[in-house]
Amino acid sequence: MGGGVQKPVAKLLKPANVRLSMAKMSWINRNERKRATVKKYAAVRAELKAKKDYAGLCQLPRNASPSRVVNRCEVSGRRRAFIRRFKVSRLTFRELASNGLIPGVVKSSW
Repeated sequence: MGGGVQKPVAKLLKPANVRLSMAKMSWINRNERKRATVKKYAAVRAELKAKKDYAGLCQLPRNASPSRVVNRCEVSGRRRAFIRRFKVSRLTFRELASNGLIPGVVKSSW
């Protein structure tokens, strides 16, 4: 893997055997709503933190905190084993890399 910046591989073809269930779609939609809430309250949070007004921070919605947003695989929606550089889970990464769909990634052998 070169030292350059990699583009997210989610724009590549979605593996054929990955189908999102409705439960997983609801988690993905919930996470998107959290991202929107974080964006909405970002300026207010920054202002309150600068003033060190922690009582005011407690009055904001819980989902206004950036730590509540979860990194999710853009292909499968999986939240565990997330590879930030490629924005996919390890399972999706392995499948895409094995199919040769990620440029510059080759299977290692020694």
